[in-house]
Amino acid sequence: MNGKTLLAEAIEMKDEIVENRRAIHRAPEVGAHLPQTVQFVEEKLRLLGYEPRELGGGVVAELTGEDMGRCILLRADMDALKVKEKTDLPFRSENGSMHACGHDMHAAMLLGAARLLKAHQSELKGTVKLVFQPDEEGFTGAKAMLKAGVLEAPEPQAAMALHVNSGTPSGLVLCGKGTFMAGCTLFHITVKGVGCHGAMPETGVDPINIAAHIYLALQEITARELPAKTPAIVTMGKFSAGHAPNIIPQEAVIEGTIRTFDRDVTALILRRIGEIADATARAFRGSASVEELASAPPLKNDEALTEQMARCAEMLFGEKSVYRLREGGMGSEDFASYTYELPCAYLLLGAGTAQEDARYGKPMHNESVVFNENILPRGSALLAYGAMQWLEDRQ
Repeated sequence: MNGKTLLAEAIEMKDEIVENRRAIHRAPEVGAHLPQTVQFVEEKLRLLGYEPRELGGGVVAELTGEDMGRCILLRADMDALKVKEKTDLPFRSENGSMHACGHDMHAAMLLGAARLLKAHQSELKGTVKLVFQPDEEGFTGAKAMLKAGVLEAPEPQAAMALHVNSGTPSGLVLCGKGTFMAGCTLFHITVKGVGCHGAMPETGVDPINIAAHIYLALQEITARELPAKTPAIVTMGKFSAGHAPNIIPQEAVIEGTIRTFDRDVTALILRRIGEIADATARAFRGSASVEELASAPPLKNDEALTEQMARCAEMLFGEKSVYRLREGGMGSEDFASYTYELPCAYLLLGAGTAQEDARYGKPMHNESVVFNENILPRGSALLAYGAMQWLEDRQ
């Protein structure tokens, strides 16, 4: 298959890909249950001639050309974030949630790839399995689909995923070999005190004071207990307690994340969070418990497969449109769970900088982030071409 021809076909169908993206963007859904998004994806796949089925909260469909026992999986996430959108886009969300991480872009690109692959079905030297996944943000989606059997019947021998990246020049493909993204563990700390009147704090136990000391004490772990060259981040993004200014509450809650490139380091940090929280709470006459909410392991790119996908991107867009990273970042992605089951390639696709357009370049997960829709055909073409070339090369 000629890559330039496939890219030209993708560009011709840009309006359709954009329309699909905007439809998903207008109605974002959060978490593992995405009924509207699932229905939308299934309807679009059926119109293309696929026979989609629901699995593990997501959608799966296969396309086989010449059945040679080979199969590659293409995955897109499709869940949103609980962020109130503040862009001026005419198709912005108004339901209190937002596709602030670009998963609407991912789903639309995979639907575009589905159309391209269907048009070239007779040229496929095997099977392409399309996977639309829920709850990447909560780190339960990939595990749920794996548990439900997404790697069975047919069994893929490789998998690929793309993620848009705000702040990176539009259309630039970023490739990293080996451990490309940090693992992430979400934790929840419950601090128990004794509620009382704010005028008489001596009659109770203040959980806010305890939680504040725990928050500060946890900085010790990365600052003093880990080697300086060991990448590790402990971020506490939620701190909540109380409902009135004159009442000391019964309870306070802290939630946060641990990010590392090493599962043993994560286990150490989680253990120390529990020890520090417990000891600090007892020192102030209260109690604390720590719960692990969810996790994703470090993402490991297969070197050979990632290099092959990088070459596919170069063939499609030119050598200057591909950048090979020497090291990964501290962001996390639950596609990582797939990388421990089969060879995988996870690539980033630049979605615009402020130098290109003042609307672009905002941080991911920001209420005002805007992604450049002109990159959508590139994503569709890369997914389709990468799959076709992998099947071709496996002969």
